[in-house]
Amino acid sequence: MRYAIVIERAGSNYSAYVPDLPGCVATGATPAETEKEIREAIKFHLEGLRADNQPIPAASSRVDYVVVAA
Repeated sequence: MRYAIVIERAGSNYSAYVPDLPGCVATGATPAETEKEIREAIKFHLEGLRADNQPIPAASSRVDYVVVAA
C-alpha cells in the first residue's frame, strides 16, 4: 500500500499525518525521524483497523507541487 503523508514544521519539532487515514499522526525531532514514526503509525493504524474488522481506506490522496510567482 502507498499512502500520501504530510510532514509539517510544528514549532521546535515536526508532525505528520495521513490524509487517507484520519487520526493517524506522528511527531519527530527531524523530518527523517518523523517519516520513520509515521511509517510505524500507519502500520499500527492498519493493524488496529484489521483487528476491529474495519475496512482499510483506499489510498486516494494526490500530492503535487505548484510554482507561484512571488
